[in-house]
Amino acid sequence: MANAPQTTGELFKAQVVTDADIAAAVDAFMDDPSTSAFLFSEGYRIDLAEAVRAHEWASVTTSNEKATDHLKRAAVRKAILLARPEKV
Repeated sequence: MANAPQTTGELFKAQVVTDADIAAAVDAFMDDPSTSAFLFSEGYRIDLAEAVRAHEWASVTTSNEKATDHLKRAAVRKAILLARPEKV
């Protein structure tokens, strides 16, 4: 599947997306969980709300009022790394 979209994690490993980009995406989701469009500076777009909704652990964790902020951020980061952003 050479033409399959890459995950954010694969783009990170290839140094296309930076750690600062991922941190900014996590911050954007934490500030507004309904954020549907986040643009990485390298021309990739991700639907943050959908990425978290599609990742079961992130979805459950961010909805849990007893979960710590640190745990919620880790779950959101994981969901973002596994998501497949689109090139714009």
